[in-house]
Amino acid sequence: MGEPRAGTGGRWLRFTAAGVVLLALAGYLVVQYVSTGGGAPRCVVRGGEGREPYELEPEMARNAATIAAVARARSLPDRAVTIGLATAMQESSLRNIDYGDRDSLGLFQQRPSMGWGAPDEIMDPVYSAGKFYEGLVEVPDYTELPLTVAAQEVQRSGFPDAYAKHEPTAALLTEALTGQAAASLSCTGIAMTRAGDAGEVRRKLAREFGADALAPADVGGGRSVPAERVVLPVGQDERRGWELAHWAVANASELGIAEVAYADREWDVAASGDGWRAAEGAGRAEVRITLAPKDTAAAG
Repeated sequence: MGEPRAGTGGRWLRFTAAGVVLLALAGYLVVQYVSTGGGAPRCVVRGGEGREPYELEPEMARNAATIAAVARARSLPDRAVTIGLATAMQESSLRNIDYGDRDSLGLFQQRPSMGWGAPDEIMDPVYSAGKFYEGLVEVPDYTELPLTVAAQEVQRSGFPDAYAKHEPTAALLTEALTGQAAASLSCTGIAMTRAGDAGEVRRKLAREFGADALAPADVGGGRSVPAERVVLPVGQDERRGWELAHWAVANASELGIAEVAYADREWDVAASGDGWRAAEGAGRAEVRITLAPKDTAAAG
């Protein structure tokens, strides 16, 4: 038998090692695909017949939910929510960015030098949404104005006509986030890598919606609420129920929310590809938010 040519053995080892790496990578991708419900994390808002769904990243959905919640806390009409969402879509694509034209910052690209607040305040979505609405309600008859006119009165943008193109999508988001359209917002592909904390969920709810969004410690006939669950009473206000349920789904990745149940429907992060599924025991009197357990981070 002749001697192997120089380098043949080395090349064979390199090919073998490369094959092992590729197999490992393929295995990792399969696990990620299965564990996150298939594909990259995303949220979808679905409209009625003849309306195209709107797909957005979880961060964008979370910021949109905050903008809607702040309007609700101020008892503002749905039109205000649509104007706020369309404005943030144009200014930041619903991302809380720390850069912009000159010293512009945040969801609404507000400028500290123009009196909108300190940089750390503007980078707080609750604060920035509140400041936008403070300006909006000062615009006479803003609900009757074209969206681009109302937004421009607050923003004083160099491109005042740009807001109008976002109005259809903003209106679709408004319907979901204000509870008009039941089971219309769902998120999929979310990997639960952190445990949920009931206190954190309650604090964020209270800060965005106001304290009246919170459930008492015991709900209904002395029934104790488990530590891993947040229960939000809504009575027979179905619109309020879907408003809170959609908010919880939009915040699932940030707050470690594993399940949301309302009105005989449930969203489960483990089966998020199915959207809102029929479920027993999820009535119309309360929204149930179940948190990821404490061992989630270790498992993820």
